[in-house]
Amino acid sequence: MLPREELLKGVENRDSVARVIDQAEQAIKTWEVVLTDFLSPPELAEIQRVFSRLTEVQLVAWGGYPQAERQRLAIARAEIPLDQSQVAVTALEIAGNFLFDTATHRDFLGAMLGTGIVREKTGDIIVLGERGAQAIVAPELAEFLEMNLKQVRSVPVKTQPIEISELKVREPKKKEMTTVEASLRLDAIASAGFGMSRSKMVDLIDSGDVRVNWKDVSQASSQVKTGDLIAIRGKGRLEVGEVAVTKKDRYRVQLTRFM
Repeated sequence: MLPREELLKGVENRDSVARVIDQAEQAIKTWEVVLTDFLSPPELAEIQRVFSRLTEVQLVAWGGYPQAERQRLAIARAEIPLDQSQVAVTALEIAGNFLFDTATHRDFLGAMLGTGIVREKTGDIIVLGERGAQAIVAPELAEFLEMNLKQVRSVPVKTQPIEISELKVREPKKKEMTTVEASLRLDAIASAGFGMSRSKMVDLIDSGDVRVNWKDVSQASSQVKTGDLIAIRGKGRLEVGEVAVTKKDRYRVQLTRFM
C-alpha cells in the first residue's frame, strides 16, 4: 500500500491526487497499466510532483501532441515497460462553416458537454477558425460524439474520428526579451511580455482570462517570480526567467514568450 496520508499532505488538488493514488494501488496489485481521465495542467503538475518520491510506480503523460495542456496518465509498476503509445486518446474533427458565426473554444466545449459527457473525458480543443475545430477525447466517447454532436452555436457540424497525425497543431514560436520594471506586479510584467498596455492587461485579469502557473488570478497586484508561467487565453504563454535588481532599485526581468 502507498503512504496515502503522507502523499496527500499539503496538496491543493486533493480529490484528483487521491483518485490517482487509488489507481496506482490498482496498478501495483494487478500488474496492469491503468489510465486516468484527462487532467488539467495544475492537477498534472501536482500529481507528477507527489509521485516523483515513489519508486514502485511510474507515470507517463500524453494528450495527443507534445504541447497538450490536458493530458491523461498511464500508471504502471516500475518493472513494466511503459510509453506514450499506451495512453489511449482519440482525435475528432468537428467540421462546419463558421464563416458567419464564429465559435470559440468555450462554444465547442459547451456543445460537447451539452451532449451529456463529462469534462474529465475531454482533452484539448484546437479551434480552426471558420472550418470548425479538432478535439481530443477518451476513445470510448468517439462514437457517441459522432452520433450526438450535430451543432455548435447555430452551425450544423459533422463530427468524425481522425488520425492523431492529422491534428493541426502549430509549433509555438519563442521570443526572448528583457524588461526593466519598478515592481514585479503581474500587470507590469505581463503587459511588458505580451506587448500591451497596463490598462488592457488589468481588464484581462479582471475578466478571468489570465492564469499564473495554471491557476486563475484576479489581482493585478499579484507578485510574480522566476519560473512563473503566465498564460492568457488565445494569446499564448509567458515564462518569467532570471530577475535581477538594478542600481536604481528596479527589476530587470528576462522573459520568454511562447506564441
